[in-house]
Amino acid sequence: MSHAAPAVSDAPAPFHPASSPDYVPREPLGRLQSQRLREVVCRAYERVALYRQRMQKHGVTPAEIRGVEDLPKLPLTVNSDLLDAYPFGMLAVPLGQVLRLHPPTGGTGKPAVVAYTKRDLDVWTEVVVRCLACCGVQRGDVVQNACPPDLFTDGPGLCCAGETLGASVIPISGGDVARQIMVLKDFGVSAICATPSYFLHLVERAEKMGVDLRGLPLRIGAFVAEPWSEALRRRIEDSAGIKAYEIYGLAESIGPGIGAECCHQNGLHLLEDHFFPEIVDPASGEPLPDGQEGELVLTTLSKEAMPLVRYRTRDLTSIFPEPCPCGRTMRRIRRIERHGDEMFVIHGTSVFPAQIEAALLAIEGTLPHYQIVLAREKGLDQVEVQIEVTPQVFTDRVGALESLQTRLAQEIEQTLGIGVAVRLVEPHTIERSHGKAKRVVDKRALGTLP
Repeated sequence: MSHAAPAVSDAPAPFHPASSPDYVPREPLGRLQSQRLREVVCRAYERVALYRQRMQKHGVTPAEIRGVEDLPKLPLTVNSDLLDAYPFGMLAVPLGQVLRLHPPTGGTGKPAVVAYTKRDLDVWTEVVVRCLACCGVQRGDVVQNACPPDLFTDGPGLCCAGETLGASVIPISGGDVARQIMVLKDFGVSAICATPSYFLHLVERAEKMGVDLRGLPLRIGAFVAEPWSEALRRRIEDSAGIKAYEIYGLAESIGPGIGAECCHQNGLHLLEDHFFPEIVDPASGEPLPDGQEGELVLTTLSKEAMPLVRYRTRDLTSIFPEPCPCGRTMRRIRRIERHGDEMFVIHGTSVFPAQIEAALLAIEGTLPHYQIVLAREKGLDQVEVQIEVTPQVFTDRVGALESLQTRLAQEIEQTLGIGVAVRLVEPHTIERSHGKAKRVVDKRALGTLP
């Protein structure tokens, strides 16, 4: 299917799928990217002390940045830069032009602050609309926004975008799970926005209430805010009878809306007219070619209040070198299942929760609820993976439980290359979350496992 190439404009326009910038040919897109990059670098240099000092230290001036090919000349920005600038040190506009401020969630102490001008909010709505449309949400859909209230950027962005797209939006973040299921059933919800772990909680509760989600109009799950494996996607789709898509965002930048999966579910289309991607070596920071895995670095090309130049996301992925069959020209990155902040090292091996998740979901009889507990004994790190099993398995004979435990330990060891302790627990033993699931509990400062 061919798509007419729309004209590329610097100002956000009302969204219509037929004229989406997602299909702009690469050549005019490249010109727009370079133009916006020159503008953002000049603005950052002139108005943000951190960028000016860093560029001067590296001996580079805005005049030397003529296009996106010159990005590697610029220094990288990291999360601690934002924390050190708390609260307004990264602003590139007067505070009087800032219409909204968001402190991203997570961590303790002073957070990184994200600011938006009126135009930033307009762009945010535009990109989330494009992401929802990429996932298949249409005018006339009923969208239940079940993002928890502590995800400050996800909830408002998805609500505004759904309404702009022409959908009926139900903002019912967090709260009573039974009420969420009642709304899903009674309001004819066709699309839901949530974290994947919270949606699994809804599936579990629906089964207890005798509600079969597969019999409802629900057809799309747009999931945000946490990494999840392909194995978990299959479990979600099978249990609810939906198509599960990921919308990628970054709280420090704009929130959800940086990229999304299309109907082919093979990589996230980044909205490159607003966010330019690079892949760098996590150790050296040197650029890597398309197709090679590394750390995703993003530059905001249109952010006014708080531009980010070469920001290290800590997300590990790669850029697909080939175009997508859907016809979108925006490049894709491999779905992010591994986040640098979630990695822990055991006996010299780097481990990510998604690796363990994929291993345990490959074995029948387990539930997609698990927790990784780290402890230390006699100076050595210990790992225990606590995994919920189905009621049938847990009430079965002891031999069956022991056999399942052995199979899980072997599957995890084969995946990670190291052995870990596996403990099977009853259903509903592991705490459910209304937001991001807490997959890793680090007790190494406290001592041994119980």
